[in-house]
Amino acid sequence: MTQASRHASDTKPKTFRQRLHAFAHSEGRLPRPIDPALLQHERQRAEARQNRAADAITAFSGSMLFVYVHVAWFACWIGFGVEKYPYGLLTMIVSLEAIFLSTFVLISQNRADAKRQVIADEQWRTVKEESKQNVELLRLSNQILALTQEVRTMASTFRDQDELAALRKEIRALLPPGTTKPD
Repeated sequence: MTQASRHASDTKPKTFRQRLHAFAHSEGRLPRPIDPALLQHERQRAEARQNRAADAITAFSGSMLFVYVHVAWFACWIGFGVEKYPYGLLTMIVSLEAIFLSTFVLISQNRADAKRQVIADEQWRTVKEESKQNVELLRLSNQILALTQEVRTMASTFRDQDELAALRKEIRALLPPGTTKPD
């Protein structure tokens, strides 16, 4: 069952492995990104086997199951007396584990930084595209303004001509008949 199909259907996992996985990831998964640039980045990252392994280890080490396993492991180690106090072997194992886990945390941070960079690059492309669109809209707005001013000028000219024609008509009406009509 894929992650997407499990999210799509809210059915409870039936196999032990599915129940264990659900228990380990009880906090739930983050929704898949919808940004095309992030989806492409995720696909490219998933192609590398090392990246998939690092992601799986980081996901497990960041879960409560990891804590529960360690509590049980330490309790058994001390309870069954695997070694005597001061637990030198246990200390060495835990130290090595801490070294590797800190490396996986750094890998995870690098991945997060790469995602942030992808998002920033995509946002920058969007800003540049919007800037081009704004320049085009301003150009079109200026053209509309110029056309509007021309129309108003022409309307004013026609209005003046109409007023002159009306005055001529009035003057002609006031002149006595038989007089030459002025133009």
